[in-house]
Amino acid sequence: MTVQSPVNTANRTGEFSFSDKDFQRIADIANARYGLFLQPSKKALVYSRLAKRLRALTLPSFEAYCALLDRPEGEDEQSHLLSALTTNVTHFFREMHHFDYLKTKIAPDLIKRAKAGEEIRLWSSACSAGQEAYCLAAVLLAAAPDAARHNIKVLATDIDGKVVAQARAGRYPADQLNAIPADWRKVLLAPTRRGDDLEISAELRKLVTFGELNLIGQWPMKRKFDVIFCRNAAIYFDKTTQARLWKRFAEVLRPGGHLMIGHSERLSGPAEAQFRSTGITTYQKLADGPDPAPNREGSKA
Repeated sequence: MTVQSPVNTANRTGEFSFSDKDFQRIADIANARYGLFLQPSKKALVYSRLAKRLRALTLPSFEAYCALLDRPEGEDEQSHLLSALTTNVTHFFREMHHFDYLKTKIAPDLIKRAKAGEEIRLWSSACSAGQEAYCLAAVLLAAAPDAARHNIKVLATDIDGKVVAQARAGRYPADQLNAIPADWRKVLLAPTRRGDDLEISAELRKLVTFGELNLIGQWPMKRKFDVIFCRNAAIYFDKTTQARLWKRFAEVLRPGGHLMIGHSERLSGPAEAQFRSTGITTYQKLADGPDPAPNREGSKA
């Protein structure tokens, strides 16, 4: 889930009643289930984002919408709630400095280790529509055209099942081409196109596995990672949840592994002592730092 805090908008009045109690109920559900932190100042934003859901469901008020969310048949609506409250803003090679660092400082060692028989794992933990994950795989494939013959995998997860399905399909609108530097297009894209859409190459898709995952829930992965990208997702969490997330990432990274986070994010809490900064929002886990067993704590939602 690559997200960006949207601009606040004025509350529309006269169409639906939206009490402070309604807002707090929605905020509580968003926090318990997804870890989202909605301050009271976001009430107008929440109204503007969810009013279209009330219209689609022909509901008369936010009180009725909250009642739906509380009922068993409202389970599916909670995914629409998530999509409405977060904005999937992403493109290929976003924050290019991370991919440059991966290419020049990390990938050569990863490929060397892979050719020596080691397993190499990268995780795009909030992958949105998949561009980030495919770019990670492209860097590895450029470094080793035979990467698929080795034990190299990119895990790509997101909480939003709709964008995960889009990512898995590996097809993108033609206007995404502008974000792909010319020298990366041959690595990323299939040589022929069906219609106007861009299509990810078959060789690249072999390296990436997609799945749904709630970052504040249980993490079923058994293996440790060499690289984790988690960019512009933690901005939606409160400080306590952010600190817990950084700590959990440290626990599933190999010593010497790297964590890349968003341009407006910073490490906090106990994890700060387990990393050193090596670039712009790029951190390396200390080789001699503590390496406890992974935290299997799950969400209470």
